[in-house]
Amino acid sequence: MAYTNSVQLKGDDVTYKLSPNIKKYSLRDTGFQESKNGRFQLERSLDPSSPHNNSFLLKITVKADLQNFKMATTTENGLQEVNIFKHKNADVYTEQLNYILKDLIERDVLVKG
Repeated sequence: MAYTNSVQLKGDDVTYKLSPNIKKYSLRDTGFQESKNGRFQLERSLDPSSPHNNSFLLKITVKADLQNFKMATTTENGLQEVNIFKHKNADVYTEQLNYILKDLIERDVLVKG
């Protein structure tokens, strides 16, 4: 998956972009970890009962220049992209996904595009 300026999750009809007001401290405040090469990475479990259970993940990586990013819902090991919208428990996973994305939008990290 390549870095782009807008991302649409597999199975979703909404496109997300990085906010033009994004700041590095906003990324850190929302749980992103800065890697040695300057990229910011966030992994969040989509299991609403416990963030430690093996479940689907939301993975977001922002390039160091804060211009491009990639975002995907993946299996619990993070290696394979999945469509949570077609899962038998889609309502549970999408509710948690929407909660996380809403927080990132409110904190000026993402915008709907």
